[in-house]
Amino acid sequence: MQIFEAMEAYDYGELHLRRDAATGLRAIVAVHDARLGPALGGCRCIPYDTEEAAITDAMRLARGMTYKAAISGIPHGGGKSVIMRPEGAFDRAALFRAFGQFLEDLGGHYITAEDSGTSVEDMEIIRSVTKNVTGVKKENGGSGDPSPFTALGVRRGIEALVKFKLGRDDLEGLRVAVQGVGHVGYHLCKELHALGANLVVADIDPLKAERAQREFGAEVGDLASIFATECDVFAPCALGSALNDETIPALNCSIVAGAANNQLAQPKHGDDLYQRGILYGPDYAINAGGLMNVAAEVAGYDADAVTERVMGIYDILWEIADRAKGAMQPTHLIADMIAQERLASAAR
Repeated sequence: MQIFEAMEAYDYGELHLRRDAATGLRAIVAVHDARLGPALGGCRCIPYDTEEAAITDAMRLARGMTYKAAISGIPHGGGKSVIMRPEGAFDRAALFRAFGQFLEDLGGHYITAEDSGTSVEDMEIIRSVTKNVTGVKKENGGSGDPSPFTALGVRRGIEALVKFKLGRDDLEGLRVAVQGVGHVGYHLCKELHALGANLVVADIDPLKAERAQREFGAEVGDLASIFATECDVFAPCALGSALNDETIPALNCSIVAGAANNQLAQPKHGDDLYQRGILYGPDYAINAGGLMNVAAEVAGYDADAVTERVMGIYDILWEIADRAKGAMQPTHLIADMIAQERLASAAR
């Protein structure tokens, strides 16, 4: 992998790497942009086939965090960390202590939080080594799991896009297909069910799909066919790159709006959705609720203020859709433009 070429392609930035032989830690911290403030973004701990895949994932995610913070008016830069999950058995507490020391050595330039494969308990272990962590337990001054706030923001974004595209003020009877019902996907289903939406779900773990069926009356589909499900809204809530050359032609919906990061496998796939007449809620705009929540920990946590801010994701998505319609451009390009405008203003 030509690392500096990859950094140039993603308009970087910094990459920090740490190996710890005693714990098996192999970690990457990507800081995409720090013009708005210290970089803030989650820590992902999942298996990767190659080091290149891990670095690319960290870089793409951190870039998305820069834009997420900018479009949401959050005074932080974009960062993300990746721990390449060791094969076989390992001492999880020791691994995350070593990672916490990595963050401490970076001196507050990057602040972490939960992401795929990590939990509040992992954040507590990191907190024992460094203060540069959010998403810790409420009794320890944190805000706990940010997933409910991410889901609330996605629900608000869906409401905005449904109003904009379908002219509806409510979600009663709306059919929503949710791909992935893990932490955020589960809470999104809870939000949508409470407002009367009809759900179709699919997950790699059948127990998670069955839970959504049991608690929310969801219809259970399978991963192979969920993209082709006839629905009003398709909500990608699993890992990234779900929208690609194979899945976009299969979509049978009016709106794509979900919680996953990096939903577009490539930027051209946003153009493909536009050409099909599908209104897309750009991922880093619609799923910013979790970032809003953990950012509030840094400034002094106020749950009511966070909820109010997350509810405002409706207005963010409406502005994107409205400007896209006026410019006759895809929404992902308009979202990028808004974020870049705010980054440029911060640099002056």
